[in-house]
Amino acid sequence: MDKFAVFRIAQELFGIEIGRVVEIIKPQKVFSVPGLPDFLSGVMSVRGTVIPLIDLRRRFGVEASGAKERIIIVRFGGEKIGFLVDEIREILSLSADAVSRPPALFKGFRTEYIAGLGRKGDTIIILLNIDNLLSSEERIRLQETMGIIEATGAGAIAADH
Repeated sequence: MDKFAVFRIAQELFGIEIGRVVEIIKPQKVFSVPGLPDFLSGVMSVRGTVIPLIDLRRRFGVEASGAKERIIIVRFGGEKIGFLVDEIREILSLSADAVSRPPALFKGFRTEYIAGLGRKGDTIIILLNIDNLLSSEERIRLQETMGIIEATGAGAIAADH
């Protein structure tokens, strides 16, 4: 059995392997940093650590719809990154037979984003492959951006607030 943090974006349910999740927090003050790549919404400070934030709703091209929005902080390579989502639903255990491979195209989502489809009763949960949410070019830009933030002390500004 694998465990997943299940969350909602618009009307769809998604899951991230629980082993990748560091914590789930309420939205924080987000700081805009000049020159941020467009896939980043900004950076935030969590207990003195500057964490880049990706709005998964924007990433997937859907409108924000949640008053219960949360940020899921995950391990991404050697870094932590935050994903803004509409709502956290549950921590769910899925057996291997409840997970299937994704079809070539699923509800307009790029299949490289999808690790599989989980089933719980009549509900389908899109299990994300978070390693593929950023292209290799975007990963390089993310590393460069975080390097600039650390080098210029912009992270200290965010950490002080």
